[in-house]
Amino acid sequence: MKRFVALLAMTTALSASAQDKPFAIAIHGGSGTITRATLTPEREAAYRAVLTEALEAGRKVLAANGTSLDAVVAAVKIMEDSPLFNAGKGAVFTHEGTNEMDASIMDGIGRRAGAVAGVTVIRNPIEAARAVMDKSRHVMMAGKGAELFAKDQGLAIVDPKYFWTQERWDQLQKAKERDRIQLDHDAPRKTAALEEDEKFGTVGAVALDRAGNLAAATSTGGLTNKRFGRVGDSPIVGAGTWAENESVAVSATGTGEMFIRGVAAYDIAARVKYKGATPQQAADDALATVKSLGGRGGVIVLDRSGNAVFSFTTEGMYRGVAKGETKPEVLIYR
Repeated sequence: MKRFVALLAMTTALSASAQDKPFAIAIHGGSGTITRATLTPEREAAYRAVLTEALEAGRKVLAANGTSLDAVVAAVKIMEDSPLFNAGKGAVFTHEGTNEMDASIMDGIGRRAGAVAGVTVIRNPIEAARAVMDKSRHVMMAGKGAELFAKDQGLAIVDPKYFWTQERWDQLQKAKERDRIQLDHDAPRKTAALEEDEKFGTVGAVALDRAGNLAAATSTGGLTNKRFGRVGDSPIVGAGTWAENESVAVSATGTGEMFIRGVAAYDIAARVKYKGATPQQAADDALATVKSLGGRGGVIVLDRSGNAVFSFTTEGMYRGVAKGETKPEVLIYR
């Protein structure tokens, strides 16, 4: 009896200790030309509502002693299911008029990772990336193979028409028009006008759970009018996603090719781990490298204490953070 009471007391103490541990989640919904002048009040309210919902979904997982992996998946799925963001339901169109999506996830414990690229029928690509990490020997699967694997795992498979939205279709037509006028004498002026409302709508999340484990996840529809099976940084571990308990968790959005060439996500973690830089300094410096390569975009970074930082070289970035039981904070403009 005494032993049972002692064990019960120990279990209660451990549970109370876990409740005292910090937890946090940060998210992004893309960066780009996002200003009050280009975003109507109604549109802004819609973005804020989904971002808040995504934050709350992740925060609830963490508050209930769930894992950081479960939290980032929960948050990213909310954004994948919204037509507002360039991921899942809101994925942009390729040149051929199809939707090809990429996603990745990384566990801060042991650098486990999973990714999918060029998938067309998986409702939530982030779930497929998680399955690759948890249910296979591989890190990345692409195209039809990734889709067959997702189906075998019982994930939601949808008709490609599920991803069709009028807004994304119109963006494709604008992009094709921009290509058509590239040789015009006033191409720079026209191109700038057509690109004005474009943004990098990739979504992502980083989280710290009460066990002290970090995780990161990123999902995207890629670039409007992309061709030939183009794949950006989002599904590439070290470029668009990174997490390790020894440093930080990172999710990126922006010009994928330059984030790949700059190994941006890992660069941030390495600066923190080996150079002793603060997460903010590391993020700013890594984006400076991306900018020097001709790219732009943003990152969210979460450290082992649950401190979130944001850095972006665009006019705005859809972003938010929730730490502990505090009210989620959503930000859009610089």
